[in-house]
Amino acid sequence: MPLRSPAVVVAAFLLPALAVLLSAGPARPGDFTDAAGRRVVLPAKISRILPAEPNAEALVFVLAPEKLVGLSGLPGRSALFPRAARIPVLGWRPRSVPTTMADTARQLRPDLIIDAGPVTSDRAAFADQVSAQTGIPYILVDDSFARMPMLLRSAGALLGDNDRAIDLALFAEHAIAGLRGRLLIRPEHERPHVYYGLGPDGLTTALPGSPAGEAIDEAGAINVARALGRGGETAVSRDQLIAWDPDIIIAEERSFYTALQKSPAWRRLSAVRKKRVYLEPDNPFGWIEHPSGVNRLIGLYWLSVLLYPGDNQNDVSQLAQDFYDKFYGIKLTDKQIEAIAKTAGIPASDTPHLADLPLAGTGIAPGNAPPGRGGLIPMPQTTPSYLMPK
Repeated sequence: MPLRSPAVVVAAFLLPALAVLLSAGPARPGDFTDAAGRRVVLPAKISRILPAEPNAEALVFVLAPEKLVGLSGLPGRSALFPRAARIPVLGWRPRSVPTTMADTARQLRPDLIIDAGPVTSDRAAFADQVSAQTGIPYILVDDSFARMPMLLRSAGALLGDNDRAIDLALFAEHAIAGLRGRLLIRPEHERPHVYYGLGPDGLTTALPGSPAGEAIDEAGAINVARALGRGGETAVSRDQLIAWDPDIIIAEERSFYTALQKSPAWRRLSAVRKKRVYLEPDNPFGWIEHPSGVNRLIGLYWLSVLLYPGDNQNDVSQLAQDFYDKFYGIKLTDKQIEAIAKTAGIPASDTPHLADLPLAGTGIAPGNAPPGRGGLIPMPQTTPSYLMPK
């Protein structure tokens, strides 16, 4: 297959997104056409936003955290930004009915409700019902990888910080188009086979076509569960995982990651013997999923280094620091990055990082961290602090 220049790859990726953006823009002041083609009249000022699900929460947290009227029970919410400790906790309930969402909206009184994720007729009908019951505008946005740069630009302009949104969109364009152009030219038989283990025992996995499956595909890997179908998640047996014998195993939860390393039952797996088992960083949001929104951008760089260590020059440690600063407003220290890198398989960085200065509320030792999944765990504080490593 002939190689294409980076300019051609980027142009092929961006032109369809630009066409959609231009055709679906506002028709007049106050009007907005969402990803489902619904024309929604927006208020002149948007100060309070209710995310309809976790993907939208991550999007609003990145673009305008001060506008959130509710936040899920993330660890150390007060460490995320000063207002977080006073924001109501949202209990996400999959498949909730419009009446439940409408009741929440009436209690929290947002100016706008945002729903991010795959756009379907059912979600559009749900949005219409909630809006009809409350009178609150409700928009759907598509946060798939293909639409992510466009989404950051349009949502950023909508929420009032256009310059920053353009900066974030450029980061997204480079992560998606650049990696796709470099990795997806590789023939299938040269791509590593990956298993993504969900849950405490790791015996649930994401299929291709699901949000997590999309992240694995975008990074240029072969999902070993692809023969089981597309979309959603499925349970697998221990024998099935051993028969697949993937090159790389990524654990969503620490309990599965620990079992792979310590249980004799898993020593038949070549990924275990070759020490190619990794724990997904997940705080404040996951690098592959949880949720399946803009938080996954840093995961593309991480996965590309795990999959193709000999061909990849990305400094994931530095990129993670840049990403957390740009997207979350969190300045990670070298020690925090090292704590993530230890279980995530991130190579040591040759690039000088941000200054490793003491931060308010820091000091948790990795050995004393509470049990849970990978990533960062902040110490409880009465004053705002940055997230701390496990």
